[in-house]
Amino acid sequence: MKLTVTAKPKPTAPVTVSWTRRDTATTLFVAVLALFSRFVGLTTAKSNGTPVFDEKHYVPQAWDIARSWFNPVLGGIESNPGYGLVVHPPLAKRLEALGEMVFGYTPLGWRFVAALFSSAVVVFTMLLARRLSQSWMIALFAGTMALCDGVLLVIGRFGMLDVFILLFVVMAAWTLAGDMREVHQRFHDAYEKGIVNPRLGFRWWRFATGVLLGLALSVKWSGLYYIAFFGLLSSFYDLWLRHRYGVKNPVKETLLKDVPSALASIVLIPAVLYVWSWRAWFASETAVYRHALSDGTIADSDWTWLSKLPEAAAGWFYYHFSVLKFHSELTSSSGHSHPWDSKPWSWLVAARPILYYSANGDETRRTIYLFGTPAIWWLTVPILLWAVWAWVTRKDRRVILPLVAFGAGFLPWLAAFDRQMYFFYAAPLAPFTIVLIALALGELSKRGAPVTWLQRIAPITSGQLAVVVYLATVIGMFLYFSPILYGFRIPNGVYDQLMWLPSWR
Repeated sequence: MKLTVTAKPKPTAPVTVSWTRRDTATTLFVAVLALFSRFVGLTTAKSNGTPVFDEKHYVPQAWDIARSWFNPVLGGIESNPGYGLVVHPPLAKRLEALGEMVFGYTPLGWRFVAALFSSAVVVFTMLLARRLSQSWMIALFAGTMALCDGVLLVIGRFGMLDVFILLFVVMAAWTLAGDMREVHQRFHDAYEKGIVNPRLGFRWWRFATGVLLGLALSVKWSGLYYIAFFGLLSSFYDLWLRHRYGVKNPVKETLLKDVPSALASIVLIPAVLYVWSWRAWFASETAVYRHALSDGTIADSDWTWLSKLPEAAAGWFYYHFSVLKFHSELTSSSGHSHPWDSKPWSWLVAARPILYYSANGDETRRTIYLFGTPAIWWLTVPILLWAVWAWVTRKDRRVILPLVAFGAGFLPWLAAFDRQMYFFYAAPLAPFTIVLIALALGELSKRGAPVTWLQRIAPITSGQLAVVVYLATVIGMFLYFSPILYGFRIPNGVYDQLMWLPSWR
C-alpha cells in the first residue's frame, strides 16, 4: 500500500489591503455621526442643575481635582470632603476635570470629555474591524453597529468612569492587532531571506499597547484583566509564529526572545504608568490618607506592618488596601443589594439594563436607560459560538483577538459573581461583540445566489440582502428605543410598549 505524504503548506504573509479614499470617507462619515449622536441633548438630564445617578460620586471628585490643579504636569488631587473613600484610580476624574475647567461645574463641563471619548470608541471599533479584516466594508458594518448600540451611546453621555477605560481597551486591542500583523510580516520577511529564528527588534505597536493598558488600569483596576489576557495572547501568538515558521524548540525560543519584551511592554509599562497617575497624590500634603502613618490611621488598621514603610509609601499602600477591602465586602452575601444589580450571565442578552435618569409626570415620563440594542446584544452568544467555530474549523485567526478581549471583560466577573454588579460593567464587551458580528456579516455577504426580483434595481445576492436587512434592523431598533436612550418625554403607554421584558423595568 502506497502512503501519500502531505507536505506542510508554505507559510504565507498577512494579507494587507492599502487604505483608500473609501476608507477615509466612511470613517469620517461615521466619526461625524458619532459626535452628533453623543453631543445632541447632552446637558438635558440633570437634577436641578446637579449630577444624576453615579455622577454624584465622580463629578465632585473631578471638580476637586479641577480646583486644586497644581500645574500642567502634576494636576490636582481628590481631597474628598464629601466621601470617606475614593475607590478608583484618579485618571478618569483628571480627564473629566479638564471639561469642568473649561465649562465650569455644569452638565456640559462634567460630560464633555466623556462624550468625546464615546465618539472615539465608535471610530476605534471601526478601525479595529478594518485592521482585522482589511476590508472597508466590514469596518463600515462595525461602525454602523457601534453608532446604534445603546450601551456605547449612553455610557458616554454621563460623567462617569466606564467610557474612559472602554476607549483605552479598544485602542489597546487595535494596537495589539497592529503588533500581531507587524510581527507576522517580520517573520515572513526573515523566512523569505532564509532566516528561520529571527530577532524581531523593537515592537512599537506592542509598546503602545502597554501604554494604553496602563491608562486603562489608571481608570479602573479591571484594566488588570486586559493586561493578563492581552499579554498571554501576545506571547502565545509569538509561540505560534515561531512554530509556524519552523523554529526548532519554539517554546524555548519564545521564552528567551519574546516573553521578556512582552513582560516589559504589557506588564512593566502599565505598572509604571499606574504609579505615575498618582503623582499629584504623592506631591500633595493634604491628599486622602497621605499621612495615614503619622496620624495613627495605620496603627488602628489591619495592616500595621505598613508602619515599617516610609510615610508616603505607607499611606499609598494603606489607601489601596482600603479600596480592596471596600470592593471585597461589596457582595450580595454580606447584605449589599441594589434594585438594578445584574450578574454576568444576564449581560449576554442585556437582560437587566440600568436606569440612569428618571423624571416622571402624571401621564408622561422621561427615562434614560443604559440599554443594549437587542439586535446586537441578543446575538452575543450565537456570535461567540460562530467565532469559536470559525477559529477551530476554518483557522480564521481574525476572530482570536476579539474573542480574547471579550473573555477579558467577562470571565473574571464570573469568578466574582457574588459581588454587587451592574450592567455598565459589561460596556467593554460591546465593541468586541460588534467586531465579531461585522466579521460574520462580511462572510455572509459573500454567500447566496442572486436575488432575481432585485436584479433590475441592483445586482445583489441573498447574503448581501440579509446583511442589509440586519443593519436596517439595528438602525430601526436604535431609533425605536431612542426615547429611553436620550430621555425624550413620552406617554406612559409608549413607555410600556418599549418595555418588552419584565426585567427591563
